[in-house]
Amino acid sequence: MPIRHEIKSQLAKLLATEDLVVEHKKVSTACFNVHTRVLTLPLWEKASNTVYDLLVGHEVGHALFTPDEDWLNNVKVPPQFVNVVEDARVEKLMKRKYAGLAKTFFNGYKELNEDDFFQISDDDISTFNLADRVNLFFKVGNFITLDFKPEEQEIVNLISASETFADVLVAAEELYKYCKKEKEQEQKVADFDSHEQQGDSQSPASEIVKTNESSSEQEGENENSQPKEDDGSYGGTAQGDQTPVKSGDNDSEPEVRTADSLEEKIRDLVGNDSYENTYVEVPQLNLNSVIGKNSEVHKEIDGSFTQQQNQHNAWAKDKEFTPTNLYKESDLEYKKFKTSAQKEVNYLVKEFECRKAADQYARATTSRTGVLDTARLHTYKYNKDLFKKVSVIPDGKNHGLVFVLDWSGSMADVMIDTCKQLFNLIWFCKKVSIPFEQKF
Repeated sequence: MPIRHEIKSQLAKLLATEDLVVEHKKVSTACFNVHTRVLTLPLWEKASNTVYDLLVGHEVGHALFTPDEDWLNNVKVPPQFVNVVEDARVEKLMKRKYAGLAKTFFNGYKELNEDDFFQISDDDISTFNLADRVNLFFKVGNFITLDFKPEEQEIVNLISASETFADVLVAAEELYKYCKKEKEQEQKVADFDSHEQQGDSQSPASEIVKTNESSSEQEGENENSQPKEDDGSYGGTAQGDQTPVKSGDNDSEPEVRTADSLEEKIRDLVGNDSYENTYVEVPQLNLNSVIGKNSEVHKEIDGSFTQQQNQHNAWAKDKEFTPTNLYKESDLEYKKFKTSAQKEVNYLVKEFECRKAADQYARATTSRTGVLDTARLHTYKYNKDLFKKVSVIPDGKNHGLVFVLDWSGSMADVMIDTCKQLFNLIWFCKKVSIPFEQKF
């Protein structure tokens, strides 16, 4: 079933409880401008109605509950982690505000999971970092099995309990720290395995142990000291930046791969062959100056006919030809049409008169009077109806007809047939004596 964008626009307005400006355009992701109150939605032509409603409900949730503030400089957390927690919060608040949306979110995420939008069908979910598992838990947790350690469950509970955007930033920071620590431990194990494989040819085993011990001591010292921007810790971001600034190897930065996979798959729902809508505003017009009178229109038409005839006469005089009437054939065609149309007009008159007579007969009434009918007095022995009767036939109804001829450019292909029908009705009115007024 094709998506009807105007219906989805009304859905977004109703969910937002305000007259949002909803625009469907060829964009990769949805966005909401909190200043102009414009919600821009991609043309998700390949999405089902359930998934479309899910995506609309999610974006309206951001429009309602995500504040317009610059938080990138206030927290040292990559935007991906904040988005994971904020998505969980706004969807929770939307389902709380509209209980019926819970079914839409359930069915929509079920369909996305079946279509492997998170690209997890070929992977072991237990090997994912906590951010990925949290993202899956709050979106498709009803359809997959997820296990959390006690310390991980505490972070999950913190995210689930987030009610304000300030709570989101706190939970996102805890989630990022845990994933960061988890990533660094994996990196150390990988480095140790790499050194162990190369130990016999490049360095003695005792040197590897010594290196590990020194790094452990350095890690203990760093726990009691504040990190610096140049010591490999996450740095601040410029306003509007969506990429965290970090010195050192970017491989040590944790990522939310399921969020990237979902965003990539949602981009694929945008139809390539769909036409982008162009949104314009109706300007304020002075109707007294933009609407022309019928008399002015016909004056222009008559002037154009006269000008063409004069040009033809001048050309014929210059070429020493006999001038002709340019509209002679049109006049002959009109007379021919008028003659052929009389049969139709007469049939209309006949039907009209029959209906009028039937209506008069149905409304006619017969009543007795108190005057004796002398022509019936001789029947007094066997007839009691000796009084005169009177029949009342009401006058016919007043008829009023209004004919409006659309003279716009879109009528060009049917203008001749429309004019013929109009003339038939005019001639019918004349025959049945229905008064009418022509305004040209």
